[in-house]
Amino acid sequence: MKIRNSALAGIALAATAALGLTACGGGTTAGGTTAGGTSPASDGAPSGEITVYNAQHESLTKEWVDAFTAETGIKVTMRQGSDTELSNQIIQEGQASPADVFLTENSPAMTQVENAGLFADVDKDTLAQVPAEFAPSTGKWTGIAARSTVLVYNKTKLTEDQLPKSMLDLAKPEWKGRWAASPSGADFQAIVSALLELKGESATEEWLKGMKENSKAYKGNSTAMKAVNAGEVDAALIYHYYYYGDQAKTGENSNNVTPFYFKNQDPGAFLSVSGGGVLKSSKNAAAAQEFLKFITGKKGQEVLKNGTSFEYAIGSDVPANDKLVPIKDLQAPKVDAAKLNSEKVTDLMTQAGLL
Repeated sequence: MKIRNSALAGIALAATAALGLTACGGGTTAGGTTAGGTSPASDGAPSGEITVYNAQHESLTKEWVDAFTAETGIKVTMRQGSDTELSNQIIQEGQASPADVFLTENSPAMTQVENAGLFADVDKDTLAQVPAEFAPSTGKWTGIAARSTVLVYNKTKLTEDQLPKSMLDLAKPEWKGRWAASPSGADFQAIVSALLELKGESATEEWLKGMKENSKAYKGNSTAMKAVNAGEVDAALIYHYYYYGDQAKTGENSNNVTPFYFKNQDPGAFLSVSGGGVLKSSKNAAAAQEFLKFITGKKGQEVLKNGTSFEYAIGSDVPANDKLVPIKDLQAPKVDAAKLNSEKVTDLMTQAGLL
């Protein structure tokens, strides 16, 4: 959902009032009140209200919010938007931002806010709950969930031995017109960010040129997978949970589809980390830190394991949903989330004619 320009103009003035404004004009607040205040509990525990700028799936974060509020009594307002939409908004608002916490689907937007100097340090106890491979080397924010890159393919048209051995092979002439992606989305741009970090600018430029020649662009990963299912294209490069989520419902957009995992530390095996951070602008930093600690803790991560988001749990030794390939079997390449460069990627993709 897009945040309206009129809302942007009034954000600074609304830092201490009317915090129910969201991407579409109305906030979601656990407990039915607006956020933005602090009222310390008599026992010294964090209390009051916080505002979360949420670029994660709204249903997933609402599960976290509901469980957190039930446990702590802290009320949470969610302001919904996309990764880059909300990161740009936070940077525009600066120290006047009403946000207490920022959650994303992918890590480049987190790095953008970090580079602007707008994150507070994450509490050490929270950082300790998430393994180093799922957090930035800087420690300025932390991973909260993860999603694996996959090639979903039409199993009525192809067998696994006919698939490319590497994501890079999708740029070869034999794949012209046969695969799909959603290049305008933050999901795909995170995959390209990983390619840039792993293989360098020259190799990324070359691959993007091949992508421009070979791929068909769709708006959204679900739409791309639906095109594969319908036989419009043979395959699509997306994240794993779109397939599992559809299968858990009717399967109508995925019954002819199966996911292929590149593994072998291939760029196409990239595991994208969803991020969470506390803003320096927070008016209730203690409660904001407590929220981040909760979602990376056992109860928060069990929402991922037992729920319907089908994203990977990564914190507090909580295993993934039973339907998913275990993380250890993905053979994902090692990528420092702090080094993923969204601005450079959009420049390269624009030069290639993909944006």
